[in-house]
Amino acid sequence: MFNERLIPWFRQSKIEALFLKKDPNVRWASGFKGKDSCVLMTPDGGFLITDPRYTEQAELEAPDFTLVNWRAVGGTMMKALAHVCKEQNIKSIGFESDALSFGEYSQLKAETDAELIPTENVVENLRSIKTPEEIEDLRAACEISCRAFYRILDDIRVGVTEKELAAKLSSYMVFEGADTKPYGNILISGPNTSLLHGIPSERAVQYGDFVLMDYGCQFNGYMSDMTRTVVVGKASEKQREVYDLVKRMLEDSLAVMKAGTKCKDVYEASVQAIKDTPYYPYHYNGLGHGIGLFVHEVPFIRPGAAAVYEENVVTTIEPGLYIPGWGGVRIEDQVIIKDGGNENLIRVSHDLIEL
Repeated sequence: MFNERLIPWFRQSKIEALFLKKDPNVRWASGFKGKDSCVLMTPDGGFLITDPRYTEQAELEAPDFTLVNWRAVGGTMMKALAHVCKEQNIKSIGFESDALSFGEYSQLKAETDAELIPTENVVENLRSIKTPEEIEDLRAACEISCRAFYRILDDIRVGVTEKELAAKLSSYMVFEGADTKPYGNILISGPNTSLLHGIPSERAVQYGDFVLMDYGCQFNGYMSDMTRTVVVGKASEKQREVYDLVKRMLEDSLAVMKAGTKCKDVYEASVQAIKDTPYYPYHYNGLGHGIGLFVHEVPFIRPGAAAVYEENVVTTIEPGLYIPGWGGVRIEDQVIIKDGGNENLIRVSHDLIEL
């Protein structure tokens, strides 16, 4: 259980309990993998508040937690939470300020005399530094994604739709060992590749298209996130020029990513290759993010980002160039930050693949 990692925060903040509602934080704190649940953490232990659909699962996955059936205690999650706080004589509750709705906050405030104190990224900051066990799950997720990449290459050809390819890619990851809870994978082609988060459509792949795949899977809940861009047929001179610039952006970034590096300095390293080219206006300055039980975690790589990498942070690095009406290229890796460098978990070449 990760409760011990919260002890220094409790000592520093002097808040008596921390209310967690985000699914990744609930899972990280308790081990519970279900939904519609919340956790109340204290320095002495935790309470998992759920409903009868999940009580058996909760008993198995969170044996160290006191289980509270909110339907039997108060009838709502907030009333059950207030009941626990009253029973435990808790006078101050920290809550995730970006997760609690106004309605939930209002009900909780009406049901308890405890002081409600907004918090931000308490658990997220702890989750950013991965344990050896978490790293192994992330490594496995990345290896599954890499194997799926080599399988999908055989399916990419003229006439196949983006939707069909996206469906096959998701299925390949499950066949290779991923959890059966895929998240929103991107597989787009031709001019659609300029859309940073384009949705796979009925468009059929054509000769000469870029095909951009930004995707990943979960293994024991831990996520992979990788991107590769390939060409159907022979690349044009402009396609190769744009691709080579993105490849330089990626490799220049990887060269500086290590413990002690500021995230803003990774961004600055990435743009050196394009600063004096016509393509500079077409880059996106959100260059990467931490990853674990959620796909977009702290720290984030962007201009001015104050965060400094610590050892065992796992992060993506994903430079790209996106030219409206023409297309785009993104290459994305997932790395473990180390003392003196990084370990790349994506074992697929950065070289342009022509199919």
